[in-house]
Amino acid sequence: MKEEYLIQACTGKRVDVFKGQTITVIDVSGGQVADFFAESLDNAEEFLSTGVTMDCNESLRLKVGDFIYSNLYRPMFQIVEDEVGMHDLLHPCCRPEMYDFFYQNGKGHPNCHDTINRVLGESRAMICPVNLFMNSQIDEEGTIKVKPPLSKAGDKIVFRAEIDVRVGIAACSVAESPCNSGVCTSIQVIVDRE
Repeated sequence: MKEEYLIQACTGKRVDVFKGQTITVIDVSGGQVADFFAESLDNAEEFLSTGVTMDCNESLRLKVGDFIYSNLYRPMFQIVEDEVGMHDLLHPCCRPEMYDFFYQNGKGHPNCHDTINRVLGESRAMICPVNLFMNSQIDEEGTIKVKPPLSKAGDKIVFRAEIDVRVGIAACSVAESPCNSGVCTSIQVIVDRE
C-alpha cells in the first residue's frame, strides 16, 4: 500500500515510517528544496544528525548506499535511489532570525524551523535537516555559495527506514535567494508500506 502526500509551498507534513518501509521525496516542479528531519518513534531524544552523518560517511555529500545517521550514531535511513545527487548537509532550517539577518524580513515569514517543530509537536531550539535538492557549493577557500537546485520536475530521492521514525518535511520557504530558484513550490511524498 502506498500513501501519497502533497506538501504545498512553505508548509510541512509529519509522516511516520516504519523499519523496512521506503519514503520517496519528489520535487514536483523542479528547483525546490525539501527540509528533511526525523526522530525515533521510540525516543524523541534520538534524532537525525547531519553532523554525525558527515562523520560516519566521511563526506559532505550523499550518494546511493549511504546512511543518514542519528545523534546516537545509529542508521536511520539508507539512500536507495537518487536522481539528483546534490543535497545539503550544512545549513540549519531557515528561521525568522535568518530572514532578519540576510533580508530584514523575519517577522511573520514562513520558515522551516517553525514548520518542522509544528508538524512534529516539538520545540527544538535548532533543527539541522538534510536539505534535499539544495545545491551548496564550497570553493577551495571554504566559501559556501547557494546556487539553484539541480533537480528537475519529477526528480526524486528514495530512502529506506532502518528504524521506526517520525519524519518532518518542509517545502522550503526561501524565495529571496537562489536556494529554491527564487520561487517556492510544492513537494510530494510517497510512503510505500509494503
